[in-house]
Amino acid sequence: MRLTFLGATKTVTGSKFLLSTGNKKILIDCGMFQGLKELRLRNWTPFPIDPKTIDAIVLTHAHIDHSGYLPVLIKNGFTGKIYCSQATKDLCSVLLPDSGYLQEEEAKFANKHGFTKHKPAVPLYTREDAERSLLQFRAVEFRKLLKLADSFFMSLIPAGHILGASFVQFKYYDTTVLFSGDLGRMNDPIMHPPAIMQAADYLVLESTYGNRLHKKVNPLDELSEVINQTIKRGGTVIVPAFAVGRAQHLLYLMYQLLEAKRIPAIPIYLDSPMAKDATDIFRKNPDLHRLSPELSEKVCEVATYVNTREESMALDQVTTPKIIISASGMLEGGRVLHHIRSFAPDPKNMIVFTGYQAAGTRGADLTNGKKNVKVFGELIPINAEVRVLSNMSAHADYEEIMQWLSHFNHHPRKVFITHGEPDAAEALKEKIEERFDWTCVIPDYMQSEELV
Repeated sequence: MRLTFLGATKTVTGSKFLLSTGNKKILIDCGMFQGLKELRLRNWTPFPIDPKTIDAIVLTHAHIDHSGYLPVLIKNGFTGKIYCSQATKDLCSVLLPDSGYLQEEEAKFANKHGFTKHKPAVPLYTREDAERSLLQFRAVEFRKLLKLADSFFMSLIPAGHILGASFVQFKYYDTTVLFSGDLGRMNDPIMHPPAIMQAADYLVLESTYGNRLHKKVNPLDELSEVINQTIKRGGTVIVPAFAVGRAQHLLYLMYQLLEAKRIPAIPIYLDSPMAKDATDIFRKNPDLHRLSPELSEKVCEVATYVNTREESMALDQVTTPKIIISASGMLEGGRVLHHIRSFAPDPKNMIVFTGYQAAGTRGADLTNGKKNVKVFGELIPINAEVRVLSNMSAHADYEEIMQWLSHFNHHPRKVFITHGEPDAAEALKEKIEERFDWTCVIPDYMQSEELV
């Protein structure tokens, strides 16, 4: 077997790993690069492997940095099946068309206002491209063995993180290769913990928080503080949120705060059609998370759902205190950018980040203290207070990763550390080597490894 790293190498975006064995080529994840320009440019360069030669794709979960490049690969000749859990398939049916639509809208806006070097600006793919890609999806049950070829099998195992997230385990003759995807939290308030794994010959492991611990604070305390503080000064709370996972977590926290009367009953808006659709999928899959159907219904009723662009724009004209949850979570696109343009210049407002901000994103700029960001070609002053809630990530921190690894009774021959910035990947490598004495590698982009 040969493993080639086509993304998520020394970065948290663009997850793509090619596993080649015999006459089969399987791509694990097909994510879009985000953040730094040098990474985003990879989305536009020819794919390093002819898409026509790839037999199948397996997705660990639906987030765009793991699924968002699929329509491009299909446009360029991939005709095989895309295997994933049912919930991942359902979420991709929301996320991918929305991604294509946003790219079309951004290209139109750039052309209309002339702030593009490309004449004309074009989307990486369209909504129609994304919808076409959904025809190739095939849902696979958790823990069901799927035969890919003679002596070559795969299975999906629950990984926590978000609805439908999976570990992907391959077995080729007597050799096993395990891909962690994004590893969930051990004590997440909504998602079940990741499944315990005990053996793998080779492990491809994420390291998003490989050098950090989540603070041992109650997010309810932090959230109530920022909301009450902002309301007291007559401001609006803007929460850039990932539409899948984080938006639903926020609704649950706000439901709890309202029930306990820890915040006043001010308007709460979920301004993301994608997040609304994802919340509906969340509600329909009670077996995949901790909330009962009755509680799910109550949580989903906390917010007013903003459907049309006109309704979204109208929120920017409302000067009374409110909470707006809107995608995208790293300020890389979507309706939240319009709200940032409207509310960020006013110091009475607050911008609250609740998840990881990749290098090169507007979200990373703000959390690192930058005082202005470019939105739609215009430099926007950041006078609003910027806060980061420290214990809301859906990624395991390094302590939780080490706890998960401690259950292995057959240690891997090699651990490939991916999906982390260089400092995080290096820190996790050192911790694993020191505690377990396992061989760890931090692969480079396009690096190949023979698995024997």
